[in-house]
Amino acid sequence: MQLNLTKPIVFFDLETTGVQVGSDRIVQICLLKVLPDGTDCELTYLVRPTNNQGTTMHIPEESTAVHHITDDMVAHEKSFRELAPAIAEFIGDADLAGYNSNKFDVPLLVEEFMRAGVEFTLEGRHLVDVQNIFHRMEQRTLVAAYKFYCGKTLDGAHSADADTRATYEVLKAQLDRYQQVPYVDHDGTTTYPVVNDVEALSRFTCNAQWADLVGHIGYDKAGREVFNFGKHKGITLEQVFMKEPAYYDWMMKADFPLSTKQVVMRVQRRMVEERRKRDQEKLQALKLKFEG
Repeated sequence: MQLNLTKPIVFFDLETTGVQVGSDRIVQICLLKVLPDGTDCELTYLVRPTNNQGTTMHIPEESTAVHHITDDMVAHEKSFRELAPAIAEFIGDADLAGYNSNKFDVPLLVEEFMRAGVEFTLEGRHLVDVQNIFHRMEQRTLVAAYKFYCGKTLDGAHSADADTRATYEVLKAQLDRYQQVPYVDHDGTTTYPVVNDVEALSRFTCNAQWADLVGHIGYDKAGREVFNFGKHKGITLEQVFMKEPAYYDWMMKADFPLSTKQVVMRVQRRMVEERRKRDQEKLQALKLKFEG
């Protein structure tokens, strides 16, 4: 089935130095841009990973064992900071899709853009995670998904270009397979979510309960930011920061992703602003009292 698109969508895959969004770096990126008329264009880069000081980072042997990219292979390649403007321009205002992309590839890509100082927002973009469709409807891996949906063996698995195109083909096959196929959620509600509409697929594959990109911070039923980890799990950030102000400082200094720290700073700024308003109201009330 051909994708029903109203604007471009970019399928992408990352190979990295590891799996920590806050500290690991991209060593290969492949982007497959599909246009509403069905045509596509592809962009692939090997990337020299660098730390915050611009020094080249070592690719751990356990990561090389997965994607086969070595230090020597990227030694003379450009860093992400150097490639970021071209990558951002290629993506443009397109929606984004990938395999396990909402949990890893999207947060890490955003993290790299932030480190590079290149503006890249997710606002106005739909995010489609093909793995989430697969896991919710069938529960398996990209190699298995490719075999299951497309009837083919995935040659070159764990190379960004092979994985990216396979993800695109899997999504098209999913749209064919799951037309009018029901999905029953945890509440027992039945829907038909796998439809040829990027916005609907985005709703089905995204976790709306996350306040940041990696799920360290979520929302409670009242829409307040709460911790999803550690000793304060389930407690609002505001409650913790009021009782334990040093916890804010610890989070800002610790190795959390920048997207997580943005949420933390947003909550802290809101608390400061609310405190300022309360102080002004108290001052105004005292002023009226004395004037009266």
